[in-house]
Amino acid sequence: MEFVHKSVLLNEAVEALTVKKDGIYVDVTAGGGGHSSNILKKLGGTGRLVAVDRDPDAAAVLTKRFESEKNATVVNDVFDNIKNILSRNNIEGVDGILADLGVSSYQLDSAERGFSFHKDAPLDMRMSKSGYSAADAVNNLSEEQLREIIRSYGEEKYAGSIARNIVKEREKKKIETTFELCDIISASMPAKAKRDGHPARRTFQALRIYVNRELEMLPGALRDMFDCLNSGGVLAVITFHSLEDRIVKNTFAEFCRGCICPPEFPVCVCGKKPKGEITVRSKQPSEEEIQENPRSRSARLRAVRKL
Repeated sequence: MEFVHKSVLLNEAVEALTVKKDGIYVDVTAGGGGHSSNILKKLGGTGRLVAVDRDPDAAAVLTKRFESEKNATVVNDVFDNIKNILSRNNIEGVDGILADLGVSSYQLDSAERGFSFHKDAPLDMRMSKSGYSAADAVNNLSEEQLREIIRSYGEEKYAGSIARNIVKEREKKKIETTFELCDIISASMPAKAKRDGHPARRTFQALRIYVNRELEMLPGALRDMFDCLNSGGVLAVITFHSLEDRIVKNTFAEFCRGCICPPEFPVCVCGKKPKGEITVRSKQPSEEEIQENPRSRSARLRAVRKL
């Protein structure tokens, strides 16, 4: 299957970076190369793009697509390794970083990757195609661990009964496929709860987030990305659910916070100055984009500039 991914907020995200012709930019979730291609169009001969993706399939496609682009470098790595990535490429600071979080259309539509609850496939969900899988999680974690993951990362009301039934069913037979897990989830919920979207949606989201450490690594990765910016550089992030958006919003606010003295102090004694300023507070896709790409509906773009 060809690696095709419809980039969300394509023009808005690249505009937020305010690309300079001679600047250095990093797309840390390059995927099919949509945002990266737009950045490259704005660069001059001395500009540089580093396109990063943890998915080896994406990295292979990006390498082929950008093979004639002399100012593009493709890296197969995880974005929380940003400082290492730049160091390996002899880059001391960059003028912009873009992160489009979440799962790609290619990953969702490739049944064998095990991300989708609409297609029967091995229960996998690994963006890197290596390491701990969703099948490992559902077959080895305790009932308490599963309940907490599904409740915290999926915000699933029926996390307790789903976790209980997963443990019950795996005692009979190892849970190996997406549809096997879907059946367990569906049987764990009352009929009225299944009328609002697919019953497995929240649990699959939770397992995907857990397996890929999406929320666990995000705060530290955002701080490292901000540290890597040159003065005036921009960090732009696209989120797709409230959990990651809350982390981005709060971390950006942390960058922009100045004095932390108690309010009763007549003058500042801490000397803390803001490190950044918000340039895009919360931008959503247009109705036209949502109609063309329904998966963009929950997307939010935020951007912060380093002072």
